[in-house]
Amino acid sequence: MTDASRDRMNRFRAEAASRGLPLEEVEEWVRVARPAVYLAEGGDGPLVARVGGEPMLPHGVPRPSVPLVACVDLAALPPGVTGLPLPADGHLLLFSGTDVLAEGQVSDAVLYVPAGTPTTPSLLAHTWREPYRPRELRTVWHQPSAQMPESFALDRWGDFPEDEQFELADELADAWAHVGGYRPSWTLQIGGHPVSPQNDPVHYARGPEEANPCELGGTAHAEGADDWALLATWRCGDDVTELDSGVAHWVIRRQDVAARRFDRVHRYVEMA
Repeated sequence: MTDASRDRMNRFRAEAASRGLPLEEVEEWVRVARPAVYLAEGGDGPLVARVGGEPMLPHGVPRPSVPLVACVDLAALPPGVTGLPLPADGHLLLFSGTDVLAEGQVSDAVLYVPAGTPTTPSLLAHTWREPYRPRELRTVWHQPSAQMPESFALDRWGDFPEDEQFELADELADAWAHVGGYRPSWTLQIGGHPVSPQNDPVHYARGPEEANPCELGGTAHAEGADDWALLATWRCGDDVTELDSGVAHWVIRRQDVAARRFDRVHRYVEMA
């Protein structure tokens, strides 16, 4: 954890104490916070990611059926800022259309291209939409990412928290936001907890396993709920006029990140 992150945690503790929030819940809020990196346009730093345009794919990789969202240069990310066991170099390509649905696992939603792999431009397999507008993301910052209050309440107190518990989660979130400081409007988030206009995509991904462990031979939840993590979130913005405040999420197990099994990613698209 960086000095800036520790400082924010301490300021949050002080703010929560000033509001009389229970110490046990304050510490749980801190415990489940995860590191995240945020990318935005502007700035004169190194190129960390490209949004939109045509993807550069290795020879033999099928043409994508949905547009490229972003190509992230993993070597340009400071070490450890995402909290995920991502490769130290190479490129991570994220793909998504704009249909609003809970898709679940999508084998070609993310592609990892190791450093040094020869690539060529690739057009979409279907021409129902043009590629997203090309942009460069050079502004980078990282900080702890807290859960959304509803997600915190569900994880902390089970499937049916009481109204007072939801209210307490909202108060913790308000205290957290109060000490958050200014952040530019980001385009791409990697790691951390999701910010969702509707439902938590991490809960979506792990939900069926928790609800029906016997259907998968009794081992469905062996990795534990905490193994599921947000890989990335894209704020579509003006690039996608058919969605109102649209976002796309990619969710994955940590063990699959470590094993480079990005074909097991779950993708969800939603709007406000």
